[in-house]
Amino acid sequence: MKPRIDMHETGVEPQSTDVAVDCGWGRLLFSQTYETNQKLVEALRQEGPERRDIAFYVRDPHVLLALAQQELFLDPSHTFRLELSTYRAGRRQPKGYFIRRLSSEADAQGVNTIYASRGMVTVRPDIFWSNRDNRAITYFVAEDIASGEIIGTVTGIDHSRAFQDPEHGSSLWCLAVDPQARHPGIGEMLVRRLAEHFQARGAAFMDLSVMHDNGQAIALYEKLGFRRVPVFAVKRKNPINEKLFASPIEGYDGLNPYARLIVDEARRRGVHVEVTDAEGGFFRLSYGGRSVHCRESLSELTSAVAMSICDDKAVTRRAMERAGLSVPEQMEAVDDRSALEAFLNKHGKVVVKPARGEQGRGVAVGLDTVESTEKAIEVAREICDRVLVESCFEGEDLRLIVIDHRLVAAAVRRPPHVVGDGQKTIRDLIEAQSRRRAAATGGESHIPIDGETERCVAGAGFGLDDVLESGRELMVRKAANLHTGGSIHDVTAEVHPRLVEAACKASRAIDIPVVGIDFIVRSPSLPDYVFIEANERPGLANHEPQPTAERFVDLLFPLSGQKSAERALSKR
Repeated sequence: MKPRIDMHETGVEPQSTDVAVDCGWGRLLFSQTYETNQKLVEALRQEGPERRDIAFYVRDPHVLLALAQQELFLDPSHTFRLELSTYRAGRRQPKGYFIRRLSSEADAQGVNTIYASRGMVTVRPDIFWSNRDNRAITYFVAEDIASGEIIGTVTGIDHSRAFQDPEHGSSLWCLAVDPQARHPGIGEMLVRRLAEHFQARGAAFMDLSVMHDNGQAIALYEKLGFRRVPVFAVKRKNPINEKLFASPIEGYDGLNPYARLIVDEARRRGVHVEVTDAEGGFFRLSYGGRSVHCRESLSELTSAVAMSICDDKAVTRRAMERAGLSVPEQMEAVDDRSALEAFLNKHGKVVVKPARGEQGRGVAVGLDTVESTEKAIEVAREICDRVLVESCFEGEDLRLIVIDHRLVAAAVRRPPHVVGDGQKTIRDLIEAQSRRRAAATGGESHIPIDGETERCVAGAGFGLDDVLESGRELMVRKAANLHTGGSIHDVTAEVHPRLVEAACKASRAIDIPVVGIDFIVRSPSLPDYVFIEANERPGLANHEPQPTAERFVDLLFPLSGQKSAERALSKR
């Protein structure tokens, strides 16, 4: 059967002309409704600032591009189609979340957070809200039952209602899942829900556009019965689309997500990028005669002295104590069991950490016996000869990103959890969750199954080979570090002013331009805190929707980019 592709090819014309549906992130231009290619080019030229318009169902893309070679490019995406007449609904049902229509501006904010985390163009929340009665656009969201957070979203366009499409088509756009979602299969359930929605409306097919190299998404679509069709999309050359049409940077693919975030922001502004060591995350940025060498968020602007202060946690603690911050009591682990026992008796629970280390390696939290503390000290000594034992405080792990001595983002970091299904062992659940975290973070986050994980699971009364009952949630590590499977949740809007003041005071005490300050807090909205550590190379990713990379490039090149130049000049 020949797929229904282009109305001009079939000889069937749409009832409306020059149709452009405003989706908030940009307009979706239905090319088959434009009488001439020239009209379509003129429509693409009307693209708004910081928006991404898409001309879809382009007839003769080579001819269209010939009319504006310097302005347009052929999107390197494949189009897939699901024939709704033969589609059959799946038997699986969502577990731990449910799918519903977008119904509030709070939902819209949640969708935007997911968009930002996926590098997608965000939408003004009022645009979502104003479209709620638009018969052509349908928004579905996935909501976590336990937390109430929006963890997935998809947008559908009904072609019949958009332009009286005689082919009765529909299309799927902006499928996105929170990279920190704990539940499997969210994307599949959103696609199925939208397909069933359009099937009930009598649509003949549902199309979607997916990047040619997105193997994971393509595998999902093919599993659901989608088949590739020769349909093309054309976009306008703009800073948002630059990486799709510009020559790739040598070494870019070898960078981790923390380096890529900064490199992408720099390229959007016209800052020259040279990757000097992809595996190590090193790159050089140059603009207006100035050149700065960086390793992710660490740049030449950070002094060796500041790095040394952050590198040794005992030195960091003393610097913070002198600056007037609240710090935990600390002792260096020595071969004196009585001293260790006295420290443990005084505080009840302790934290063991290497004096020098990063990414949560060798850190054990909530130890309450001499035996477990001694064992944790042995593990930490594999990372660093000097090991610290600190008093342990109950609360949430708060990371504050401070750039140029100003708060840019605040986020609560939560330890990894798994949710039982009544069938898989805890070990299997951990491995599955670890794979999802690794896929969502470009391999930067995974849950190790080690002594710390075994101890945490045993503390809850389980073994790794036990089956966790359906719906039960289990914390599998106590440390909230992102690299060991933790998740991060933005709280910038609610963080207490005293916490902001303390974090900025810490950055000035170290005299460091970019730093991640870690506190343990009862709540981000309360003033009480205990300082934990300072990170001279904080990961700027995963803090969406806060502009961490933007502020970092502002620091290096204040006059790069229109917005940054306006901000810099307004301060003079």
